[in-house]
Amino acid sequence: MDLNAAYGFRMDWIVSFVAVARYGGFSAAGKAVYRGQSRISEHVAELERALGVQLFDRTHPTSLTPEGRALLPRAEELLRNLQSLNGGGEVRFGAYPSAAAWLFPRVVRRLPDSIRLLLVEGPSIDLESALLRGDIDLAIRPVHPLVTDESLVHEVLWREPLTAVFPAKHPLAEASSVSLEELAELPLISIGEADGPRQFESHLAFASAGLSPESVFRTNQPQTLLSLVRHGLGVGVTNQLAVTTANLDGVKLVPIHDAGVDRQVGLFTRGDRVHSPSLDQVIEAVREVSG
Repeated sequence: MDLNAAYGFRMDWIVSFVAVARYGGFSAAGKAVYRGQSRISEHVAELERALGVQLFDRTHPTSLTPEGRALLPRAEELLRNLQSLNGGGEVRFGAYPSAAAWLFPRVVRRLPDSIRLLLVEGPSIDLESALLRGDIDLAIRPVHPLVTDESLVHEVLWREPLTAVFPAKHPLAEASSVSLEELAELPLISIGEADGPRQFESHLAFASAGLSPESVFRTNQPQTLLSLVRHGLGVGVTNQLAVTTANLDGVKLVPIHDAGVDRQVGLFTRGDRVHSPSLDQVIEAVREVSG
């Protein structure tokens, strides 16, 4: 068994092997590194074939074979060496604007001075592309629209309801709640792309109710949505966090009692990259703040 050969292997094989050894099983390893159990099993099997040895006794509970025990410290050392080269104390933190406004300062305050956090703001789809290019180390973005690359993995941080945004003098502005059917009869301003097939939560809510209203405007910027509503150009439908962190002068927020869909916001990383210690600390701080 020659671990030197492993430097030519896919690193996700070694990440999966170390995770199974650390967490005591394939299912637990999958949860720890945000991969499916079948993917973890596949990675370990590929590594075993490449090295020509069996690394785990797969009877319950899963345990390392002698060859696995011999490999583990060297595999962990390899990961530590890679981590030390992977960004040092700098972490590039991608987030869409409303999440950045609420989350980013709270995360910064939880981190030691040795970690430099760089904020990169942008629409959800741009964050996906930036993460794939390696321009950012993590992305805070809604689960919808769904990412298109399976190398990106995520965990859900929080859920938030959709809300309607009315001009302050609109007849429904003082209602205790409104329905999707009522909203579908009004000129709507929604969060999303100006055109394109991607489905955002507001579109999914109406579609699930069998409604297909036309949006007079779509925007990815909460302040723009609020300004359009404030000037009487339509009624907004968006997620609650986006508007509660913005200037609400001249508008009223009204719950949608039958939305049936909420916004799930996730923390996205590259599943095929080893995390630096600094990135792991940032991820833990995000979990603490959003939990």
